[in-house]
This record gives sequence, structure tokens and C-alpha cells, in this order.
Amino acid sequence: MEEKTAAAEPTPHAGCFFCTTAMPLMGRLWNEATRHHFRNSRIEFLKGVRSLIDERIAQLSKHEEHKGTHVTVE
Repeated sequence: MEEKTAAAEPTPHAGCFFCTTAMPLMGRLWNEATRHHFRNSRIEFLKGVRSLIDERIAQLSKHEEHKGTHVTVE
């Protein structure tokens, strides 16, 4: 069984220009610092999307109608 490392490259998809040509070329041209910056930018982008989703969930939760009736027990 083959072990994968954290820096493992994604498996190229047959016929995909980006996977078979662009990514390997960029991998050779970019230094470690550049890779680190782009990885961090992907993480920050996903955090931004998560923030938008969380905000929308909060908005929908505020306006959610409560089902049932409130009964006072003596």
C-alpha cells in the first residue's frame, strides 16, 4: 500500500489540460514560498465562502417561524 504525504500531487485526469500540463509546469516554475502563498489564498477563499454560508444560515434562523403554541401551565 502506497503512503501519501501532505505535499502529494493530485492524480491527473486523462485529457485535462490543467491537470496534465498546466499544474506540472507551474510546479516546476513556482518556488516553495509561492506554493505556500497560493495554498493560503485557497484556504482564505474557502473561509470566506464559509462565512457567507454562516451569515445566511443566521438570517434564515432569525426569520424561522416557531411551530406549535405556547401553553402556560398552572
